[in-house]
Amino acid sequence: MNVATEKGSDAGTLTRSEVEDFLYAEAELLDEWRLPEWLDLFTDDATYQIPPTDIPADASPDNNLFYIADDRYRLGERVKRLMKRTAHAEYPHSKTRHQVSNVRILSQDDGQVEVACNFLTYRTKDDFSNIFFGKLLYGLEVSDGKIRIRSKRVVLDTNGLRNQGRISIIL
Repeated sequence: MNVATEKGSDAGTLTRSEVEDFLYAEAELLDEWRLPEWLDLFTDDATYQIPPTDIPADASPDNNLFYIADDRYRLGERVKRLMKRTAHAEYPHSKTRHQVSNVRILSQDDGQVEVACNFLTYRTKDDFSNIFFGKLLYGLEVSDGKIRIRSKRVVLDTNGLRNQGRISIIL
């Protein structure tokens, strides 16, 4: 399934249902470890960020240390590394379940759509289970009938990563 083409409304305008379907398809790609296909959902100038839990959600990676602050190139390198057997933290791959809820379209203008939703990701590996939860902030782009991710920011609602130790999966 090519989720980047799941778009039925007028050019540049999305319904909440279309956004939900897109986010559910993204979650499925992540849970099935189809990371190269997931990467294809992103625009060439996309960003993927996970700010630390002790700074405001709108902080900039330019003057704060982020858990992850990837541009499209670095995100591609992350995906390549995670798909290799030498990625010891994730080989064999963790079992995950990404869930999204409370999807809200914050704004739409000329093919640019800002979306917020809650998320919950369960991860199990080596007899340990972790739960990541918080808010996802998306900048989506609608062009030529395709929905693409321009930006994705994962705002964790935990006090830190002490229980998990690290983020070795894509949230």
